[in-house]
Amino acid sequence: MTTYGDMVTLLLCFFVLLFSFSEIDAKKFEAMIRSFQGSIGILDDGNTIELSEYISEALQDDLTTDQKEELEDFRKLKEKLEDFLVENNLEADVLVTLEVRGLVLRFQDNVLFDSGSAELKGTSKEILNYLATFLVEPELITKYVRVEGHTDTDPLRSSSRYETNWELSVARAANVVRYLIEEVDLEPRRFSASGYGEFHPVAPNDTLENKAKNRRVDIVILKSELAISLPQESMMED
Repeated sequence: MTTYGDMVTLLLCFFVLLFSFSEIDAKKFEAMIRSFQGSIGILDDGNTIELSEYISEALQDDLTTDQKEELEDFRKLKEKLEDFLVENNLEADVLVTLEVRGLVLRFQDNVLFDSGSAELKGTSKEILNYLATFLVEPELITKYVRVEGHTDTDPLRSSSRYETNWELSVARAANVVRYLIEEVDLEPRRFSASGYGEFHPVAPNDTLENKAKNRRVDIVILKSELAISLPQESMMED
């Protein structure tokens, strides 16, 4: 028993010593857990997480030089867009966030479209024109942009030209992309349009306020690692 007790004590000292040499980064651990929640949706709160300063600082050491430069470009663009929104009293209707997938501009549907319509409002074009001035700058000229249409769970009125929320969300995303390509003359290969209907909400569809949050169009400037490689290669060769 004495020999056994000595062995157990020595093992305990050994593991305590190992633990003392190790470093547990609580921020990185929490960032990892939150990324699982956001990206694959198997845990609670399955929406994509925002790249908050807390998480960004935790992961900063793991980024390459190019990734750090890209993140800094996104931050600068975010600040400029926020200033523009404040100057035009749009900060309540357009949200700019840094997320894992890139820089996201979230437009409430009443900013770009009338209710049940996919035709761009005249006032919305000024915002898209302003955004386009950044998309042609050298640090963003090769970035891919995905436009996503979303709706709430309310069925469309019988007078609507669209039969389902799927069709409405796709048409809205497509019309934003079409404007940026045809009217602003941006590179078509950089853009894609997706419609998600009511199936990717950011809030429960249980109140009028929450439904308004879900009726939105997201313009996502994608991070380089999320861009499709083949189109990007052909574009760089041009």
